Amino acid sequence: MEEKYMRRALELAAKGRGRTSPNPMVGCVIVKDGRIIGEGYHKKYGGPHAERNALAACSEDPSGADMYVTLEPCCHFGKTPPCADAVIESGIKRVFIGSFDPNPKVGGGGAERLRQNGVEVVVGMLEKECLELNKIFMRYITSGEPYVMLKYAMTADGKIATASGRSKWITGEKAREDTHRDRNAYSAILVGVNTVIADDPELTCRAEDGTNPTRVVCDSALMTPLGSKLVSTAKEIPTVIATCSKSEKRAEPYIKAGCRVICAAGRDGRVNLKLLMKKLGELKIDSVIIEGGGEIAWSALSAGIVDYVKCYIAPKIFGGAGAKTPVGGVGVAEPSEAFRISEPKISRIGDDFLVEGEIKCSRG
Repeated sequence: MEEKYMRRALELAAKGRGRTSPNPMVGCVIVKDGRIIGEGYHKKYGGPHAERNALAACSEDPSGADMYVTLEPCCHFGKTPPCADAVIESGIKRVFIGSFDPNPKVGGGGAERLRQNGVEVVVGMLEKECLELNKIFMRYITSGEPYVMLKYAMTADGKIATASGRSKWITGEKAREDTHRDRNAYSAILVGVNTVIADDPELTCRAEDGTNPTRVVCDSALMTPLGSKLVSTAKEIPTVIATCSKSEKRAEPYIKAGCRVICAAGRDGRVNLKLLMKKLGELKIDSVIIEGGGEIAWSALSAGIVDYVKCYIAPKIFGGAGAKTPVGGVGVAEPSEAFRISEPKISRIGDDFLVEGEIKCSRG
């Protein structure tokens, strides 16, 4: 019976997807005498947290009630006052917590404060689901670096374009809609400069009520066309160009157009992706989708920055010995060296299939 309230809290928490970054998604349900008397969730970064929203929405005095919250109530001052204090002041008698908050500023402190003030605390209800909901936040808050997903679509014979270079469209509409839902959920989307030159993409989110991610271009020599859609809309949608160039003169027109230019030079003359992830984390970008071509995909895998992979497979065959594949580069030498998707999930989206899962990759 009690789990149904935590499941409802999870449903509420998910409503904040794409709007709470770099904070977590959190849902809260308040129950008294077997009835839900208040609900709330964290709606947007900087706004009231789930617990305060739920308390404000109560239809009657919450004194003596139970609270179900997906993440440990905070006990520190940030954009808002501590939620643990609001819970104590409300007279809530028992709090069920889905998972502890790994934020060093909380780290069990919220639950302890509640206990010290006479509130009974139960931790771990639907913990796996609560942790999965906030896997992006968990990675970011403990490492300071964004959670990275590599995403690509390919045919049944492993091609991302025909031999002539055409790629629209490999997958169907349903799969493309799923892509835009991810763009809403992640803070940034990253491509290589070759993708910008070849396709001139907008890299926006077209999901209903969606939020556009920050666009990031890996451009070692600053070759991104100034007339590209990314540069021409940089004042409306945050756009970052990561480069090896230290020339202020070359960077100046991009900066004037509204782009942020970051130097993340690697020893091989290419952008150092590990360094770039650290710099993006400093900009409070907690998650990145990589949607570029085969070379950027291989660079990301070999750099060890990929946390998750989503591979859409269309029931089509292109053929062509020279047709591009989703992961280029030099590749591994032995099958035993393969990057492995851990506990892969397989689902059908329209006429296409999706294989996804955590990647066995080390950031070193």
